Amino acid sequence: MLERLKEEVLEANLELVRRGLVLYTFGNASGISRQDNLVAIKPSGVPYDTMKPADIVIVDLEGKVVEGSLRPSSDVATHVLLYQAFPKIGGVVHTHSRAATSWAQSGREIPCFGTTHADYFYGPVPVAGPLSDEEIQGAYEHNTGLAIIRRFETLDPMAVPAVLVCGHAPFTWGKSAANAAYNAVVLEEVAEMATRTLIANPHAKPVAQAMLDKHYFRKHGAGATYGQAGGKGDSC
Repeated sequence: MLERLKEEVLEANLELVRRGLVLYTFGNASGISRQDNLVAIKPSGVPYDTMKPADIVIVDLEGKVVEGSLRPSSDVATHVLLYQAFPKIGGVVHTHSRAATSWAQSGREIPCFGTTHADYFYGPVPVAGPLSDEEIQGAYEHNTGLAIIRRFETLDPMAVPAVLVCGHAPFTWGKSAANAAYNAVVLEEVAEMATRTLIANPHAKPVAQAMLDKHYFRKHGAGATYGQAGGKGDSC
């Protein structure tokens, strides 16, 4: 089970590279075995082009290493807090992808300007934070996780599987490590589209609630009609 999880997490990390969402050793992906309450996560500072399944680090839900000779990602405390708070997720991804990070650095949520966004995120992509000086100087990664959790007190993390950490960068999650990576790719595309929308029309308004409902619920929930039975697809 854990060997397969390591392979899945490695593949999720490599997908971020293939899609141009990470540079050098930026970013990280993780996955969880809910049966074992163990998390597999990218090692800190290891180049993607040399990474192997054996390099993936296994930690418990307190972030303590239980298997592996390398140190886990420096963001491990954020990942494990999200697994504790969002029991339906199976994977977490953190990148510094250009467009989504620009929105995070601006401290602005990404409005739902159109149907591409609505297919994946049920409403704006929210902003968490900013952290106080004390939170930054203290257990920074842990406090980042707490800021995300606070932001989702009134939001469904499965309906909006992404957040922008103010002044920092995005986190995404999903049912698996692969799904979290997929959502990171979609988030970057949506962020770029939103940027271009505001360039084209600085006064652009979010899409109507009826259109948001139509596009989100045709792909998600019990009444979903998009795609083939047992299959998956993109937005059209």
